[in-house]
Amino acid sequence: MTYEVKSLNEECGVFGIWGHPDAAKLTYFGLYSLQHRGQEGAGILSNDAGQLKRHRDMGLLSEVFRDPANLDKLTGKAAIGHVRYATAGEASVDNIQPFMFKFHDGQLGLAHNGNLTNAVSLRRELEKNGAIFSSTSDSEILAHLIRRSHNPSFMGKVKEALNTIKGGFAYLLMIEDKLIAALDPNGFRPLSIGKMANGAIVVSSETCAFEVVGAEWIRDVNPGEVVIIDDNGITYDNYTTDTQLAVCSMEYIYFARPDSNIRGVNVHTARKRMGAQLAREFKHEADIVVGVPNSSLSAAMGFAEESGLPNEMGLIKNQYTQRTFIQPTQELREQGVRMKLSAVSGVVKGKRVVMIDDSIVRGTTSRRIVQLLKEAGATEVHVAIGSPALAYPCFYGIDIQTRKELIAANHTVEEIREIIGADSLTYLSIDGLIDSIGIDTDEPNGGLCVDYFTGKYSTPLYDYEKSYLESLEEHTSFY
Repeated sequence: MTYEVKSLNEECGVFGIWGHPDAAKLTYFGLYSLQHRGQEGAGILSNDAGQLKRHRDMGLLSEVFRDPANLDKLTGKAAIGHVRYATAGEASVDNIQPFMFKFHDGQLGLAHNGNLTNAVSLRRELEKNGAIFSSTSDSEILAHLIRRSHNPSFMGKVKEALNTIKGGFAYLLMIEDKLIAALDPNGFRPLSIGKMANGAIVVSSETCAFEVVGAEWIRDVNPGEVVIIDDNGITYDNYTTDTQLAVCSMEYIYFARPDSNIRGVNVHTARKRMGAQLAREFKHEADIVVGVPNSSLSAAMGFAEESGLPNEMGLIKNQYTQRTFIQPTQELREQGVRMKLSAVSGVVKGKRVVMIDDSIVRGTTSRRIVQLLKEAGATEVHVAIGSPALAYPCFYGIDIQTRKELIAANHTVEEIREIIGADSLTYLSIDGLIDSIGIDTDEPNGGLCVDYFTGKYSTPLYDYEKSYLESLEEHTSFY
């Protein structure tokens, strides 16, 4: 079993480049900046004058390419790469991307971030018509749809396939003479385009990868858009105009790196504003503010500035722990948290602490951190969460797809407070979240997906509809 201090995971990150002699090496650097988006596996596919080459494996990027020869063999002026955390498909090297397909009349590389909501029915239909899948990942479905389309042009096939799949997706496709990027009609997953000094074009899940390769941001890929990059430059096209922006709000709350910008909003700045708004909604007396490292530190800064309380480093994270494989016993799980986090007694002893965290999923981690602070001498621990209560599953690329996993689906705020052992519990309001992020748009919910807080989904759930309705009958939300 894999146990992590944080219980929320995004599916993966993608990076692509066209027009640089060291494309694969720059893709490695880009993926390194995206490693936080997936630690299960990694891979890079290069394009050398129309010949696709690939290396992929389980593990962190540095482990997959520990042997320099694995990167050196990926020659060519174009490449796509992927770091994976699984939400659909088992842990297997067969599911590590980029996928590569070789046909009698060409080759295709594919990398995907997100989750398809009609994957089960599409796969069943494709297999019924003779398709053979090499993985259990939903990402592979797009390639089969492209291949089976009767549209005479390749881009026609791609557009037809993109209109067939549903859910959240950011795709990078590589063929002999072009790199193609596509985003779902709601823009659930982030995807941005940049340009290097030599004219090379890069595409990345997050803009933080641009700086490490020396690229300048051009713009974000828009919902329903397909972008074609080749030796002639960039061509922007749409495969659908039936779009409504709904960026995953968890990107701002937790997933994305603080130095990334999404839809014109810096992630660190958004988190500071969330923290400040949380302080305005907080109704208790306290002495110090302590953020849970690392994703809650920005919110803790905003809370401290707004409240006038000192922002102290009362929790220290061991930066050298990546993943802990332990047995599922209570004693060892407790040890797993202590390996990653330590409370600083000299800071919190005798203090009323506001503990800032980004979210509560199952509640077990919050309970252990509260316990750490109290064992270190905190007289009170007031838990303040920089997001609304996570009470509904996500079907667009986050690894929580049943309500039984969510403590807020089954307990009131007061009950959760008792379970985690806090002296108070405050969640950021939904309106506070939307206003704090502040995307410049007139779209509903400020252009954000807040489905996991409201239970009002941005799209039909297709294959997940039945299981979701059944979970509603089994679990009662208090929000």
